[in-house]
Amino acid sequence: MPVYSAPIDNIRFVLHEVLGAEKLAALPGYEDTATADLMDQILEEGAKLCEEVLFPVNQSGDEEGCTYENGVVRTPKGFKEAYQMFSEGGWCGVSADPDYGGMGLPMLVNTVMQEMICSSNMSFGMYPGLSQGAYEALHVFGTDEQKDTYLPKLVSGEWSGTMCLTEPHCGTDLGLIKTKAIPNDDGSFNITGTKIFISAGEHDLTENIIHLVLAKLPDAPDGVKGISLFVVPKFMPNDDGGVGQRNGVMCGSIEHKMGIHGNSTCVMNFDDAKGWLVGAPHKGLRAMFTMMNAARLGVAMQGLGIAEVAYQNGVNYAKERLQMRALDGTKAPDKPADPIIVHPDVRRMLLKSKAFCEGSRALSYWVGMNLDISIKSEDEAEKQAADDLVALLTPIIKAYQTDMGFEIANETIQVHGGHGYIREYGVEQYARDARIAQIYEGTNGIQALDLVGRKMGAHMGRYLRRFFYPVSEFIEDNQADESMQEFVFPLAKAFAKLQQSTATIAQKGLKDPVEAGAASSDYLRQFALVALAYMWAQMAKVALEKKDDADGKADFYESKIQTARFFMERVLPEADARFKMVMAGADSMMAMDEDSF
Repeated sequence: MPVYSAPIDNIRFVLHEVLGAEKLAALPGYEDTATADLMDQILEEGAKLCEEVLFPVNQSGDEEGCTYENGVVRTPKGFKEAYQMFSEGGWCGVSADPDYGGMGLPMLVNTVMQEMICSSNMSFGMYPGLSQGAYEALHVFGTDEQKDTYLPKLVSGEWSGTMCLTEPHCGTDLGLIKTKAIPNDDGSFNITGTKIFISAGEHDLTENIIHLVLAKLPDAPDGVKGISLFVVPKFMPNDDGGVGQRNGVMCGSIEHKMGIHGNSTCVMNFDDAKGWLVGAPHKGLRAMFTMMNAARLGVAMQGLGIAEVAYQNGVNYAKERLQMRALDGTKAPDKPADPIIVHPDVRRMLLKSKAFCEGSRALSYWVGMNLDISIKSEDEAEKQAADDLVALLTPIIKAYQTDMGFEIANETIQVHGGHGYIREYGVEQYARDARIAQIYEGTNGIQALDLVGRKMGAHMGRYLRRFFYPVSEFIEDNQADESMQEFVFPLAKAFAKLQQSTATIAQKGLKDPVEAGAASSDYLRQFALVALAYMWAQMAKVALEKKDDADGKADFYESKIQTARFFMERVLPEADARFKMVMAGADSMMAMDEDSF
């Protein structure tokens, strides 16, 4: 049976000792909600919910899956009860505006909760996760009437939300959508078209589902400049806050998928469904990107969440499974064989997993903290800098953490050997669930193109400077500290090569965009590894300063130092290989004739 325990000690270490998250209490609206005590209390309760309510129905939910009959979708046994506890506990509105019933906690707290939810039950977490995206779009772009109608219900969890983008003939290229919106005299629109791959598009968890739908008006210009966004409820809202007649939207079928079986992935048919414009005509993509950026951060946490639970199960199995003796002599003489955790290759896989999870946790939470600053700060320069950093790092953590989520899940299967390949131990589910995160909310190749095509050159490199400057400053401040040199010097070398890669792509990409495209995925990976090295160097610094006066936590801090050392010696060198791939250019990739493939 699989296991999961929320990594609360590691979470607290990052929040309070590395990032100093209590600083958020200085932001307007967070004075009472960003204290260390309150954040810890909320997260401890969230951990219990994830461990005791969501995790127990994860494996059974995968095996049972969702069922579809005559337009009706039913979620697996236990999901409805779990959702009721989740919504009644206020977890749908952790970071939502108190004016609409939310807790008003920092987005950082929500980021941490997303990790734990994804570790315990990724399929379940997608239902409230999609609602959060709908909430964000309506909160920013909706009219006052739309906000008053939909936001309290989304925050309470009584209603849920979706994102309806993809159509059978187009996914990434949204300019090709065919869904039409015909205006009515009363200010509403009739929406007609088919959307596919709609997560949580139909289910039995809530009394209403609020679809945010991309469609084109009759006078829409071609391409993405002609896309508008509409809110289309499953049931028409009543004046008393309840639901009325059924709207013209139905689920045509659900997909039979590799993973995330507990979440319904639907074909949604809109047949003159009544909807209302969100934001300005033909400006829907801007509003949808508000949802998608929030969703991309959420998907990054899916990668981390899956990696964490997979890692925990790998460690648990490796300590119990007896096979052969250690290469340097017997470690468990009272047993017929030693536990496999004594073997170097098993340790390699587990340490890589540990280094990724703990490093990415720090990086993700740093992004979450800057998201709060970008929303709440009254200092325009600070606000802009934080917003720039979030924009830069969002495609990086979405792509890298989902790639690694699948890779770590796969490594965990390898640690388990044959037992990992069968259902009994539960770890094969993690690989199946993790795989979709590399695809949806923009494939990881698209994230890499976003990084080199939009973020790298934006505002004359301003986004890049938001990361490069603090890394340079950290290196300069710590390079003379002898205890830090084993962490600072590898970071400095990798960072210098990242700067060289950046300059090369910028120079070549101006002349030939294919050069930038060919380098993009390797550059993103190189960037991610340097970002993790920066976080690990900071964590090592904290651990070195505290380990001698640790009051019972010396082993915890020593583990951080040892993991940082492993990362610098055995993980970060991949950045050098990625650098060489970037510098190789596009020729070998693009020269071959299509018929030769």
